[in-house]
Amino acid sequence: MTLAGEIDHDTGETLRQALDLSVTGQPRIVADLRQVTFMDSSGINILLTAHHAATEAGGRLRLAAPTPAVLRTLQIVGIDQIIDCHPTLQDALDH
Repeated sequence: MTLAGEIDHDTGETLRQALDLSVTGQPRIVADLRQVTFMDSSGINILLTAHHAATEAGGRLRLAAPTPAVLRTLQIVGIDQIIDCHPTLQDALDH
């Protein structure tokens, strides 16, 4: 899944719906963050919820190619230690 723009309180519901895993068995999702320019706590919470749902369903969520600003946010709150975060989309797809 390719994400773009800002992920915040105003846009979070769209992402939450896209990551709804209630109808999927063993989801394997790679979120391509190359075009995300900003992410606040709303986005972080949505990714955490999706990660937990995917893990509970026997699947996974991986993050790929975050921009420097988004990567810094992920690192500050420790998400990069919880959700697999890869420097490139290809790396995320390969692992």
